Amino acid sequence: MNKPGRNLKSNKKRVVIKIGSGVLTHNHGLDKNIIQTIADQISILRKDQIEIILVSSGAIAAGVKKIGFEKRPDGIPARQAAAAVGQADLILSWERALEKDGCKVAQLLLTRDDLSHRRRFLNARNTINQLLDWNIIPVINENDTVVIEEIKLGDNDNLAALITLLMDADLLINLTDIDGLYNKDPRIHQDAALISKVSTITREMEQAAAGIPGNLGTGGMLSKLKAAKKLNRAGVPMIIAGGKNNNIVLDIFSGKPTGTYFKPGRERLNSRKCWIAFNLKARGAIYLDNGAEQAVMERGKSILPIGITAVNGNFNVGDPVEIKAESNTVLGKGLVNYSSGDINIIKGLKSDKIEQVLGSRPYIDVIHRNNLVTTITCS
Repeated sequence: MNKPGRNLKSNKKRVVIKIGSGVLTHNHGLDKNIIQTIADQISILRKDQIEIILVSSGAIAAGVKKIGFEKRPDGIPARQAAAAVGQADLILSWERALEKDGCKVAQLLLTRDDLSHRRRFLNARNTINQLLDWNIIPVINENDTVVIEEIKLGDNDNLAALITLLMDADLLINLTDIDGLYNKDPRIHQDAALISKVSTITREMEQAAAGIPGNLGTGGMLSKLKAAKKLNRAGVPMIIAGGKNNNIVLDIFSGKPTGTYFKPGRERLNSRKCWIAFNLKARGAIYLDNGAEQAVMERGKSILPIGITAVNGNFNVGDPVEIKAESNTVLGKGLVNYSSGDINIIKGLKSDKIEQVLGSRPYIDVIHRNNLVTTITCS
């Protein structure tokens, strides 16, 4: 992880802190002591001019306790109702915990729709920036009360990664009920070893993480690795650490070797490319020959019709599509300049033949490199 003595405060000015249900809850209700402990650490960081954005789980667990259930209810309507009951307690708890140091909070509830539509994406970004300018801490959660599967972000690990990218944050701290990434579940295996630093997320890590589920929330260790992969591609570091440990946030910023540090990739993607890569759901796919694959992956070129061998799905101009190799490996994602029908007609042709077969040539490329993100960096 960080070398001893390294001070994150010197180069991390905007930080997203995600706190999982396993940290924030006790006996199926909110743990107000933990919330206060984390709030006190946030207040100290803010005095050093570090902007904090919170992604807070716990709404369903708070609702379960308030209603009087002994466990998380089954069925989407029941969980949505529990979230509706608990969300008020969750934001009030953060407000009370932070107000003694003069911190104000604002609640934002988001769905995938809010982050996949460009205008709403920018509106969310502008709103959060305004709150930070006003010295107010955004407390963000998925809108569990209305979300359906088609617009569900999945879990707060994914949401936290998307918010980190949305806001061009410098670091994501993911606080969970386990001290970091282990090679096996430490709650079961006494010989489990903590992995202190990860440069590349391997299949073996993902397989091990799949066996370390979460206690109360929807996201286990595997969802945290998926979030880390997004951030790695975007060039942003992430730390997984035990949220119940005393002064865990301050320890991270003081450079103490705690938790698991996920090293960022070399290239820092801009906000627009992050939006294309991670917020948009592909409507289809185009397949490239070996020459086009090399041009895109090694030289950062646009995708021309001559390099396309096949098209899958029905999509329109401007839609997001996956870019695939002939082996069916996903190479990336991009926004197309032509519909699937037109691409089927012009695939394999030189760009100067487009007008001849389509009657017009609005673009020489099918996907311009500015609207293209290659996503393979981790195995």
